[in-house]
Amino acid sequence: MWPRRVPSSIVWPPALPNRWMMGPLGTRHGLEWLLGLYFLSHIPITLLVDLQAVLPRDLYPVKLRNLQQWYTEFKDPLLQNAPVWFKSFLFCELVFQLPFFPVATYAFFKGGCRWICTPAIIYSVQTMTTLIPILSTFLLEDFSKASVFRGQGPKTFHERLFLVSVYMPYFLTPLILLLFMLQNPYYKSEEKKMRKNNPGSRGEVTTGQFPVGPSTRKMLRAHVFSSI
Repeated sequence: MWPRRVPSSIVWPPALPNRWMMGPLGTRHGLEWLLGLYFLSHIPITLLVDLQAVLPRDLYPVKLRNLQQWYTEFKDPLLQNAPVWFKSFLFCELVFQLPFFPVATYAFFKGGCRWICTPAIIYSVQTMTTLIPILSTFLLEDFSKASVFRGQGPKTFHERLFLVSVYMPYFLTPLILLLFMLQNPYYKSEEKKMRKNNPGSRGEVTTGQFPVGPSTRKMLRAHVFSSI
């Protein structure tokens, strides 16, 4: 018997998944889940610990106040006697960042939400900006002479490094988020892609393979009208 013909619509052998394409996709989903966990964990930390420095203490039960008191035993001067500039950071966290946390948690757990790109960039830049003076205070401030801290604060370099290690993840994670939003091809804005693929969107007219800018267009028009 003659072998049966395979219809042309059937591709044989079947195509195997492209590992190069699956790799970046899996990396993006994994990083989105890590960012979702970061924002989810940030909600109780902000509500139950950080905001005790700016909200009335009567709003918190005794156990939560004791939790903050236990943490301040690690000689964090910013929560022991919060200066005004640090309270301003916490106020911004209450007004701007706290409403963003559940939105970002939803977006990154769902995955593929391009609309989160711009808010995530704004959050990451604002957070890293506030962490710079905080980390600089832990490393460089002379707490024995600073009256605003009332002599409280880390005494040894090891204690300073411990406080830096506590706050450093809140600098590094927004930095990773910023690079992820700016460099990942999926989250790059469609407008930039259109401008790369369509030079005419920048006010240029293509002639063959070479773009002609607005100034060249004016010269061409003047030449045409002068020859009439």
